[in-house]
Amino acid sequence: MIVKEGIKFIALEMALIPLTLILKPLLPVLAFFLVLTLLFFRDPYREIGDGVVSPADGRIDHVEGNRIEIFMNVFDCHVNRSPVSGRVSKIVYSRGSKLPAFIRCGNPERNEIYIESEYGTFKVVQIAGFLARRIICFLREGQKVEKGERIGMIVMGSRVVLEVPNGFKFVKGVGDKVKAGETIAIKT
Repeated sequence: MIVKEGIKFIALEMALIPLTLILKPLLPVLAFFLVLTLLFFRDPYREIGDGVVSPADGRIDHVEGNRIEIFMNVFDCHVNRSPVSGRVSKIVYSRGSKLPAFIRCGNPERNEIYIESEYGTFKVVQIAGFLARRIICFLREGQKVEKGERIGMIVMGSRVVLEVPNGFKFVKGVGDKVKAGETIAIKT
């Protein structure tokens, strides 16, 4: 499945295919970009795990206290999912710097989503990196959300942060590769 935000990019690339009949050397280049676009905007089915689930695909590159950070490279699926069921209490978008997403800096462009659950407040932060040009949030304040539900995406390489309330323990650590929807923390 492809997210609707990718349809216009794919349609544009498909529209350029007839041009390759005239300019044959463009065919491999166009085919390469079309494959990358399809990979980037894919939205595969996911089995949703128990406990708190990962909001993103990628590699965990930082864990500290109740905070875990996941770096998503350009080959990871960029659709983000809710780590828990609850109600969206607040969404805060902030402009900031556009450094590469693998660099942890103090003021990146970000979208903070606060989800109130029966266990407390969970915070998901979508961070735009150097290549990322847009953070897309599918939610609105006051909306109910189910664990594993699609909550947004970040266009190109980026980072997602998850902060959990006290009483949870991360079951994944630095260096682990995770998929959105798989268990990442459990209640202690």
